Amino acid sequence: MGVVIQISYFLAAALFILGLKRMSSPVTARDGIVWAGAGMLVATVVTFFWHGMSNYLLMILAIAVGSSVAWISGKRVAMTTMPQMIALYNGMGGGAAAAIAAIELLRGTNGHSGAVMGLAVIGGLIGTVSFSGSLIAFAKLQGLIKRSIVFPMQQPFNLAVLGTAVVIGALLPFQGSGGVLVFVFFALVLTFGVLMTLPIG
Repeated sequence: MGVVIQISYFLAAALFILGLKRMSSPVTARDGIVWAGAGMLVATVVTFFWHGMSNYLLMILAIAVGSSVAWISGKRVAMTTMPQMIALYNGMGGGAAAAIAAIELLRGTNGHSGAVMGLAVIGGLIGTVSFSGSLIAFAKLQGLIKRSIVFPMQQPFNLAVLGTAVVIGALLPFQGSGGVLVFVFFALVLTFGVLMTLPIG
């Protein structure tokens, strides 16, 4: 079963990549959404067969609620406000990835290899930046933030925030259990996601 699961995850990843590739063109974007959706379906179904997986009822409930919200909002939201909805969806996906990474990092290296912890750091960084940046993008598209926000030495400051987060993130796989560094790491990457998006018009 383990081999089948790994092959299925590989297939899901291939479908995601193919979907993203086809979504890069207006001509094939519809097909790209179908391919990416198929990849998500494969990855979701296979997860139910992962060894030691539990809380099936909670997983099914989460899928049902998420699917219902997406279906209803997709039907009701006007095409002119579709970018705002996509920004929110992107942010929620990033937030979910960040939450999973945060849980694993707070648990620390107990039961996890350094490689797994390193992947958690990368996932936490990308997911958190996507979450906070997408919320700012939504606010701009919705007109809640009506102008670009810039300040002196903004780029060096952004790089300093990101650099500090990367250094702390590099230390996290080597600590036995999660501590204050995890919270500092996520605070920094949240801040970076906001700062990176604020200057955009």
